[in-house]
Amino acid sequence: MEKVFKRPRSLKASPFRYCPGCGHSLIHRLIAECIDSFNIREKVVGIAPVGCAVFAYDYFNFDILEVAHGRPPAVATALKRVMPDRIVFSYQGDGDLAAIGTSEIIHAANRGENFSVFFVNNATYGMTGGQMAPTTIPGQKTTTTPSGRDSRTDGYPLHVSELLSTIEGVSFIQRVSIDSYKNLVIAKKAIEKAFRYQIEGKGFSFVEILSSCPTDWGLSPKASLGWIKEKMVRIYPLGILKDRFRESA
Repeated sequence: MEKVFKRPRSLKASPFRYCPGCGHSLIHRLIAECIDSFNIREKVVGIAPVGCAVFAYDYFNFDILEVAHGRPPAVATALKRVMPDRIVFSYQGDGDLAAIGTSEIIHAANRGENFSVFFVNNATYGMTGGQMAPTTIPGQKTTTTPSGRDSRTDGYPLHVSELLSTIEGVSFIQRVSIDSYKNLVIAKKAIEKAFRYQIEGKGFSFVEILSSCPTDWGLSPKASLGWIKEKMVRIYPLGILKDRFRESA
């Protein structure tokens, strides 16, 4: 039991100030535990943009770069090429990666850059008030779609993992969720593989994580986990979408 509640070395002793039930705290811990398991903390550099992810430097106990909205893949590319011995990852939300940052993520994937991306999909612009995001699902109410997202006028949810999986330069893509203990275990294994592939020089790895935003969804923390399972997973099925090295993994 002590092992379960022990703080990972890669997390600072700072209380999370995310909203109750927010998925970021869980995802932070999973990433930190994986970094500890590889004993690479002194070599890791995380890159976070604008959005709730901007607070990453308060919690991770290693170097964190804060960059312009949507630009983490571009900065990660430069950093990894200049310092190839570093373990580099970007930590991005859907409003960042799937909207203003689509160009950067697509071209980093196409180049097969050797870093890891952790994409937090909570189907909303979390920090700025809960507006519609590219990942908002049909019928979902947001501050900019008060009657629910209408695909006829608002377009369809952007399936980033499926889009990137068609790109030749990508080595690994998996979509996971934090809605249950079972899925947390699966999520940790996916994050671990993304780091391992980078360590082994296998190229671009991408993990999409379906996460909760109780505040903007107008739900309790418990109900928000049910919403992921009942609503989000139908639109964004879980699983491995691409793994070029599956047989040898």
